[in-house]
Amino acid sequence: MKSFTFVVLALLPFSSALPFGLFHRGGIASRATIEETTDTLLFSTPIAQFEAARNAQNPSTLDWSSDGCSSSPDDPFGFDFLSSCHRHDFGYRNYKKQNRFTAPNKARIDTNFKTDMYNQCNTESNIFTRAACKAVADIYYEAVKTFGSKKRAAEALAARQMEENVAKA
Repeated sequence: MKSFTFVVLALLPFSSALPFGLFHRGGIASRATIEETTDTLLFSTPIAQFEAARNAQNPSTLDWSSDGCSSSPDDPFGFDFLSSCHRHDFGYRNYKKQNRFTAPNKARIDTNFKTDMYNQCNTESNIFTRAACKAVADIYYEAVKTFGSKKRAAEALAARQMEENVAKA
């Protein structure tokens, strides 16, 4: 038993090399790139965990700002879409900052928004309420798909072109 204890104590300094040594408080790999962290939070993290990371502003290098569901109610007819809107804003803002806000990525973020809202709808108590919730979610999704951030996307593109022109000069 003494030799086992000695071996364990001798190996302790190397424990940070183990896979769990790659993780920090928020559950996101600390050695991941900011883009990988954004994608994990946006597409793979359960919404409650995303909201916990958002509330902690962790990691602080990401843009956690949000205007909720913009001009639309955050809880239309009592259906709570606020967390879905937070994550959707997170996706748009960070993809723009990372120069990854392309049409296919916008579509992916918008589709994730719909999935998040549908997941929220699935918590409703009966089939009729779930159906009504999904109908409202469809309207929200179609609105962001059609109108979502076209002005901001144009502004980001103009800013990127200006930066490229300055770099060439």
